[in-house]
Amino acid sequence: MNDGGHMHGMAAASPPMSMMHRRRMIMHMTFFWGKDAEILFDGWPGADHLGMYVLALAVIFFLAVAVEWLSHCKLLKEKSPPAAAGMLQTLMYAVRVGLAYLVMLSVMSFNGGVFLVAVAGHAVGFFFFGSRAFNKQTEDSGKGSDLPPMNC
Repeated sequence: MNDGGHMHGMAAASPPMSMMHRRRMIMHMTFFWGKDAEILFDGWPGADHLGMYVLALAVIFFLAVAVEWLSHCKLLKEKSPPAAAGMLQTLMYAVRVGLAYLVMLSVMSFNGGVFLVAVAGHAVGFFFFGSRAFNKQTEDSGKGSDLPPMNC
């Protein structure tokens, strides 16, 4: 056991070197810049494809905008049956939370570009759907959205 036998057990548990070369084993735990990121799915957007990285950024941007839209939309009619309105609210809430988690998981890739487009998507979505710039409701209406606000 003078040949580093204590390391032999660890080497047997790790994948063969050929598998390590085929699969990128780097996981960033701090912010980094560049297109070499895996976002949400294994191998997506792909390390060598700038176009796919830009597409991934666009998807994250629009997911964040959709979260803001769902947070501030008014789809329910005043005369909707309570059970149907409750089911629609629950469905909208589940979709909003699911999309918000997808944006959060994307940001957990620690890619600086992903972080910036997620924040930009939320900001643009809030500007169009939540701010006073395009808000057509009167102050005495009392209802801002069909869903409760996301209190983070």
